[in-house]
Amino acid sequence: MKTTFLDACRCKPVEETPVWLMRQAGRYLPQYMAVRSRCTFLQLCKTPELAAEVTIQPVDFLGVDAAILFSDILTPVEPMGMRLDFVPGPVFENPVGSMSDVKRLRIPHIEQDLPYVIETIKILRRELDGKVPLIGFGGAPFTLACYMVEGKGSKDFARTKRMMYSAPDVFTALMEKVTTMSIEYLNAQIRGGAQCIQIFDTWGGMLSPADYAGYVLPHTSRLINGLDRVNTPVIHFVKGSAGMLDVVKRAGGDVIGLDWHLDLGRARDIIGGSMGVQGNLDPTVLYAPESVIEREVRRILDENAGRPGHIFNLGHGILPDIPPENARFMVDCVHRLSRKKSLAERG
Repeated sequence: MKTTFLDACRCKPVEETPVWLMRQAGRYLPQYMAVRSRCTFLQLCKTPELAAEVTIQPVDFLGVDAAILFSDILTPVEPMGMRLDFVPGPVFENPVGSMSDVKRLRIPHIEQDLPYVIETIKILRRELDGKVPLIGFGGAPFTLACYMVEGKGSKDFARTKRMMYSAPDVFTALMEKVTTMSIEYLNAQIRGGAQCIQIFDTWGGMLSPADYAGYVLPHTSRLINGLDRVNTPVIHFVKGSAGMLDVVKRAGGDVIGLDWHLDLGRARDIIGGSMGVQGNLDPTVLYAPESVIEREVRRILDENAGRPGHIFNLGHGILPDIPPENARFMVDCVHRLSRKKSLAERG
């Protein structure tokens, strides 16, 4: 099995930079759309054989160094007692607005309430044996809470911030319950066979550094520290966090995910050598000609300057209308150019 990804997570030297893509199993792939045409998004998430199939598709097509479980960050929120639908974005019919709403939420029994997630992981470990590692994932407490309070996506998440500022007891109770659920959920993925965990905090970057440190950091730290990390590295990705990486670092984890708003070399200087980094190509670069894609891949590799602990990725998920051949070309560039750099550095 290719181990460059797991080695890079632990800041070990590798002969070529590992690469995978956030949302690599998705709408840009015709193979995925063929499967998706036969079922709804939630049905796809809840059918282990189909979820495993679309997880493996990009591994075979792109040649990436890791697979990531096909699911959704809101999957474990539904059995907490919230009705979830996608129209096409996520919508909760009964958003959280009071302490009584928080108290009604239950902590799921993961193996009983979400058996399809664990079964998908088990299928994938069998199918991926000898190929690449499997990444499990979940949403960070704050991002999950945002959807639970708003009931759907938002431009400013004003309802969530209002609760945070004006009803901090309710907000804290919600964050504590979501964090407990997430610890159970991600540890169940690890028990099922996930070899790495990525925590997505899509909306954490909309807070000021002070608010992130005060309202979010304690819960994310509890989540990360509550995971069985002996043999399972944790990647922590906070989108929009370029101005507060020093704070995000304090949450712990083994790798910090980066969006494209900060030079990778500068980010590494802030984070230090004890933690790996993942990123950070702007996803829209994949619309460009091959010469531009290669130039931008080379730039990011140069910014890393050969430091161990770099996983190449996009700064956020791949967009649905990206030409799949461009994504495959990018993966090839990362492998080819990083091998050349490695050979040159060795002599």
